[in-house]
Amino acid sequence: MKFVIIAALAAVALAAPQYSYDAPAARSSADSSEEVAILRDDRVHEDDGKYNFDFESENGIRFSEAGSPDGDEDAIVSAGQYSYTAPDGTEVVVKYVANENGFQPQSDLLPVAPEFPHPIPQFVLDQIAFAAEEDARRARGDSREAPSRSYGAPQ
Repeated sequence: MKFVIIAALAAVALAAPQYSYDAPAARSSADSSEEVAILRDDRVHEDDGKYNFDFESENGIRFSEAGSPDGDEDAIVSAGQYSYTAPDGTEVVVKYVANENGFQPQSDLLPVAPEFPHPIPQFVLDQIAFAAEEDARRARGDSREAPSRSYGAPQ
């Protein structure tokens, strides 16, 4: 029995994934060990929970953010922006707000949902409004108007 347990433990140990902690390969022609100077790194943390920071490196990365515990249950509400140059040379600028509604980025480079393909016809909007009125009447308990049981039949 001891042999089976030892053999099972050895099998588990040999089957365990082998992790490598080598530095990832560089994605550009630049040497991955190249150092980038920090041009600015200003940080302010106040006693009341407010903070702001500005960061800029010599390779063009900029990041700034300000925040305070103004949200529900002192949740941090923050706003800021970051920018960098994409590999194709495009300047990327992202402005954002993070609050009770989540992270809300804005940038000309972010995808945008397509517009609705056509306007909604008025008869459809009228039907939606009529259904909402019926639902409201039912919620109030106003049952003077029962739904028709003979839909489509002459009255």
